[in-house]
Amino acid sequence: MRQILQNLGSGETLLAEVPAPGPRARCLLIATRASLVSLGTEKMLVDFGRAGWIAKARKQPDKVKQVLQKVRTDGLLPTLDAVRSKLDQPIPLGYCNVGVVVGAEQETADRRQGTEGGFAPGDRVVSNGPHAEVVLVPHNLCAKIPDNVSDEAATFTVVGAIGLQGIRLLAPTLGESIVVTGLGLIGLLTVQMLRANGCRVLGLDFDGHKCGLARQFGAEALDLSAGADPVAFADAWTNGRGVDGVIITASTASDEPVSQAANMCRKRGRIVLVGVTGLKLSRDDFYKKELSFQVSCSYGPGRYDPAYEDQGMEYPLGLVRWTEQRNFEAVLDMMADGRIDVAPLISHRYRIEDALEAYATVATGKAMGIVLEYGPVGRSGLGAPTSAPQAVSGGAHRGAPGGHALPDHANPSLARAVTHNAPVTGGAGSALVRVSIIGAGNFATRTLLPALKGVSVRRRTIVSAGGVSAAHAASKFGFETSSTDTAGVLADPETDVVLITTRHNAHARQVLTALESGKHVFVEKPLALTIDKIDAIEAATLGAGKLLMVGFNRRFAPLSLKVKSLLAGVPGPKSFAATINAGAIPADHWTQDLEIGGGRIVGEACHFIDLLRDWAGVPIVDARITYLGGAEGRTRDTATIALTFADGSIGAIHYLSTGDKGFPKERYEVFAGGRILQLDNFRALRGWGWKNFSKANGGRFTQDKGHAAGLCAFLDAVAQGKPSPIPLEEIVETSKWAVRLAL
Repeated sequence: MRQILQNLGSGETLLAEVPAPGPRARCLLIATRASLVSLGTEKMLVDFGRAGWIAKARKQPDKVKQVLQKVRTDGLLPTLDAVRSKLDQPIPLGYCNVGVVVGAEQETADRRQGTEGGFAPGDRVVSNGPHAEVVLVPHNLCAKIPDNVSDEAATFTVVGAIGLQGIRLLAPTLGESIVVTGLGLIGLLTVQMLRANGCRVLGLDFDGHKCGLARQFGAEALDLSAGADPVAFADAWTNGRGVDGVIITASTASDEPVSQAANMCRKRGRIVLVGVTGLKLSRDDFYKKELSFQVSCSYGPGRYDPAYEDQGMEYPLGLVRWTEQRNFEAVLDMMADGRIDVAPLISHRYRIEDALEAYATVATGKAMGIVLEYGPVGRSGLGAPTSAPQAVSGGAHRGAPGGHALPDHANPSLARAVTHNAPVTGGAGSALVRVSIIGAGNFATRTLLPALKGVSVRRRTIVSAGGVSAAHAASKFGFETSSTDTAGVLADPETDVVLITTRHNAHARQVLTALESGKHVFVEKPLALTIDKIDAIEAATLGAGKLLMVGFNRRFAPLSLKVKSLLAGVPGPKSFAATINAGAIPADHWTQDLEIGGGRIVGEACHFIDLLRDWAGVPIVDARITYLGGAEGRTRDTATIALTFADGSIGAIHYLSTGDKGFPKERYEVFAGGRILQLDNFRALRGWGWKNFSKANGGRFTQDKGHAAGLCAFLDAVAQGKPSPIPLEEIVETSKWAVRLAL
């Protein structure tokens, strides 16, 4: 299918061929009919992508600080690589989608029967899906479209809901005088909804045409380009009383809109920021009038709440009257009865195959509402552009993320795989190991896939849930196919090895399926989240006669191998101390969710258990954990783990989320036979009491945690028919101890 993407690094706007998404629980699969280009948000992303490095840095000073901090702790080269990789990942554009449901699970269809009704194939719906021929959207971010609302009009629903949420926060009453600063799409829709609410409305903008539209919708309007004083105008407009409230829908770096709003308001007036402005507030302006100021969050309650959006949990109507979905429905109802008229807001219409011309029009600054049509001409009643499109500029081009030509078609496709122009290394009948990967997130694209560079394997298929990251990674790293079909890859007879880098709760199921299909498996940690799943995987591995390896990469790091070789000549028990400055992550991050991520002890601390187990060279016979503040801590991600090994060695892992990022993430100390080793962040190794040891042979210019070496060792073992680089019994041992500790 075709989808519009933006590369933030190169500045290219792409009409790319990517795999269509597949069905997922609590989501609707939607064939798109039309979508609306959001001039504010999308133009900002396009402009950011086309800006140079210095301009990008100026726009994100907080990110620059993070980069400099990473340079100090991890080194220059890893930091540059991380920044380039982050900017190189194309992002989907668009969030105003209208289409027809082509897939809905029974749970979704039945979920709200008897209340608001469910969804079924054939329903016309609006969603916040991107500009793509097929989209997959959680059902709480979708709403049915009334029969008398056209596809074209419905594309304005989501931007309308943004304005509506701002109005709800302002809470205007009948007859109040409200100012709308910024008359773009959201501003003009806000004007109409305020008028429908019985308010007097004054619109402010620097564009005379937009001011004219505001007047057409029943508002007073002031063209700021003429140099008029908006505060004086508002004072006269309210007969000296001051306005009751201001909704700011403008996008500017200036602090002026907020300052003007404060000066326009009456005492105890209200100000709501829907757009983006500077926020250097004058305390005096707000103090004397006791003004209230609030920032509106997108479409309404539920936005960015994983429980509501991803898990489909509903907010009770009696407690939360207006969720983001109910705001969508309210906007559609106002369109249906004529209180919102979007026809005057449409300036251009384009077919999806001409989408890049639409973005060239955006760059001119002369567009208003741009509607994209999908499928055959006339299906949605859309015609040719209402004005001639401009030539494409600024690096936009038509092609897949890797530059492949697109097929000449216009109908949506549900094909879940895309073939790329990657060379089939070795040709038919080649003895090369054939590798596929499930998961194309940051770890896969920044760490694992670069490790395949120069490795003699056949790169078969890469899978991601949405398809965009898979298509980009397939082109970048030379895979033959990108896909959204995990089951198809696990059963692919042309795949010998499956690399799994998905979320933790999917690991066990995918590992078992791959083993049952006769694949060798490399899975990122953790192996599984429960003891019974670990047992099942162990039995399946032994039964299949295939290699299994978990990404315990640290034991393959060059400096870690040096530690192990030095310890091999030291008899007797040893003492290990690991200080892991893991850093804080939000309590609602998926890795903290025990059902999805398993928590940080299972999900990450297993790394350090494995490394000490490797250095000790003997099994762990006992392990205990003490949490900061006790076991009832909210996230249980700050703890000390005490290990006892079969030869009497002991280890302490201090896993800390309470430190400062300026301190190195990992420090290991080993005390053995009157000698000491200290490994800092896999960049420096120091020794005391060792003959012929110097910092020169223990230091590295760049950090190397052993990712490439571990993966290559595994693939070499598969190709040569050798045992797994990490014995199965050690993988199982470490994995079980991590799970037991977290119980």
